[in-house]
Amino acid sequence: MATIFDKLEPVIQRYHEIEESMGDSEIAANFERVQELARERASLETLVKIAAIYKELVGEIEDLESLIKETSEPELIEMAKEELAIAQGKFDELSQDLRLALLPKNPNDERDVIMEIRAGAGGAEAGIFAADLYRAYSRYAVNQGWKVEVMDSNPTEVGGFNKIVFEIQGKGVFSRMKFESGVHRVQRVPNTETQGRIHTSTATVAVLPVADEVEVKIDPNELRIDIFHAGGHGGQNVNKVATAVRIVHEPSGLTVVCQDERSQYKNKQRAMTMLRSRLFEAEQIRHDAEISENRRAQVGGADRSEKIRTYNYPQDRITDHRSNENFHGIPRVMDGDLGGMFDRLSAWEQERLLAEATA
Repeated sequence: MATIFDKLEPVIQRYHEIEESMGDSEIAANFERVQELARERASLETLVKIAAIYKELVGEIEDLESLIKETSEPELIEMAKEELAIAQGKFDELSQDLRLALLPKNPNDERDVIMEIRAGAGGAEAGIFAADLYRAYSRYAVNQGWKVEVMDSNPTEVGGFNKIVFEIQGKGVFSRMKFESGVHRVQRVPNTETQGRIHTSTATVAVLPVADEVEVKIDPNELRIDIFHAGGHGGQNVNKVATAVRIVHEPSGLTVVCQDERSQYKNKQRAMTMLRSRLFEAEQIRHDAEISENRRAQVGGADRSEKIRTYNYPQDRITDHRSNENFHGIPRVMDGDLGGMFDRLSAWEQERLLAEATA
């Protein structure tokens, strides 16, 4: 009965080591180390719970098997066999849960995210589609009890966005939103179309895990910070007071802009958060490339130029090109009901990883 469950012993041992370490006064005084240990402990908790259930089940199965061997009462034997079948069924289910729990975890799954949606091909309709995607994501996030904050936006005259950047904060945000990175294509008749012709437009979505200050060190001397007057809507304060912030990281050439807050200080803080996340992502891409040229470490980290999904409005069909699955009910999905699609993508990810692990 050992087999795959043998892998639990070192996990339990490591979990207890972390618990002891976090109780050490010297380590407790080191904020960075405490955060690192807390993340590692959280990643092991599911396995530790499985280990506890496994231990109970093994004891129950052994007791029932002993009872069947030692007793001579037919009724007691029959009862023990029924209970043994139930316990063995639970054991089989637990084995599958363990296989899934032992799959390599995306280290960013518990992080908050910064999402950036840019209108692609298709003119004004692409901007409207970008706004539709933002609406779907923000409504889904709110329904999950997450917090959504716009960091930067460039609205169009017809109610769309050339670009919108926003942060989503909450438990396990990246584990759900990571599947959205890539090119989204829409096929529909725009409201402005008088001939009833179907247009094809695109929008590009980037999903960046939010990095902590302790994870990405930025030398202030390597930054060029510009303060300027925000454009677009927002009233007199936005237009007359210089509150918008542009930060250029000179070693990498990365540039971030934040102008949606009325406070220059808040815009600067958010711009720094965006910059840290972009530098964090760049380092992950470099690291992943070193490990393998052909295999990305995160399933949700699709190349932003990769077409991942098509929204066919006339046929009320959404096709995910990675899992080759179709979903229906576009109005409902675009109103924020993304949970079912994310559940299927999570299952697809697990199936793919299991296939790779057993190949």
